[in-house]
Amino acid sequence: MTPEELSAARDRVVPDVVTGGLRVLFCGINPSLTTAVTGHHFAHPGNRFWPVLHRSGFTPRQLRPSEQAELLGLGLGITNVVARATARADELGADEFREGGAALTAKVERLAPQWLAVVGITAYRTAFREPRARIGPQDRTVGGARVWALPNPSGLNAHWTVRTMAEEYARLRDAVLTRPPADPPVSGPTRAG
Repeated sequence: MTPEELSAARDRVVPDVVTGGLRVLFCGINPSLTTAVTGHHFAHPGNRFWPVLHRSGFTPRQLRPSEQAELLGLGLGITNVVARATARADELGADEFREGGAALTAKVERLAPQWLAVVGITAYRTAFREPRARIGPQDRTVGGARVWALPNPSGLNAHWTVRTMAEEYARLRDAVLTRPPADPPVSGPTRAG
């Protein structure tokens, strides 16, 4: 990718990978410029989402970002709190996160996933005005879905290793497997942005 391609990708919106009735809707903070150029979520080479997802047991093998559509067959999907691409998440303001939280709530109401997994505790705290939230299951629901805050898989998040993140993601996977949805899933693919 050239610097020009990355610069041109700023503020671009990347379509979600979603369908109704998912087991888990993973929600990133916002797309990176690499994701915006490729159209594939968590595509930056330093992002650890795909290895963590596999090591935690959510996927049978490590998927590449270009294989993101395979998540739907596993009952998994991807969206973001804030839709627009930036070079770094710290370019986003609190108002933008709160607007994103409102839009995310409406999206979750429409798609009805069992769990909403927000991958970034600071984004979750800001978007949903939960300043004391910690990594793990949350007491609240969003749009009817149970909520789990997960560590941000960005390579910039040095507090978490692939191993420790995979352990936390596996806690969510175990909760998903032991607490089936109350209602049958809604069928039919949707690509929303």
